[in-house]
Amino acid sequence: MKLSFALVLPLLLPLIRAQVPHWGPCPEPSVQAAFDLKQFMGRWYEIAKLPAQFEKGRCIESNFTLTTENSIRVVSSEILQGELRKIEGIGVTEDLKNPAKLGISYSYVLPYSPYWILATDYVNSALVYSCTEVLRLFHVDFAWILSRTRTLPDATIEDAKQIFTKNNIEVIRMVHTKQQGCDKTL
Repeated sequence: MKLSFALVLPLLLPLIRAQVPHWGPCPEPSVQAAFDLKQFMGRWYEIAKLPAQFEKGRCIESNFTLTTENSIRVVSSEILQGELRKIEGIGVTEDLKNPAKLGISYSYVLPYSPYWILATDYVNSALVYSCTEVLRLFHVDFAWILSRTRTLPDATIEDAKQIFTKNNIEVIRMVHTKQQGCDKTL
């Protein structure tokens, strides 16, 4: 039985409402050469992102822990409406020849979503990209600028945005994540 696009689109709209949809397939950005998963482990703070329905709070951070040589545990958290919320997921290196292309899932019933490390120096910042195609007609982008601290210099953020742009990733809707007041007790 074939479903028409007109019937499926209303079902998909709530899923993509806050995201950044674009016509056509996902871009194929360059990823970090000679990526070292072990060096990437640890806490990363979200500095800026393309809007994401699943991230609405402030003080967003993720902690990555190596579980095997090619798999990781991810614990992400945010403060939303005064409440600390956490979610745990797993990640894997999907292609050992290209370790900067990870897949992450926060549910046993959902497939891995792309989590590609486009650039990182491991000690200051990282650029992460994810893209999902919908019915091969359009794609939904996710992009994050991460830091080992709760702030980054403006010049570093601008350089990061240029890297995304050079890889055909539109950042005009990128928003800064609030990282103030994160150490206060809830």
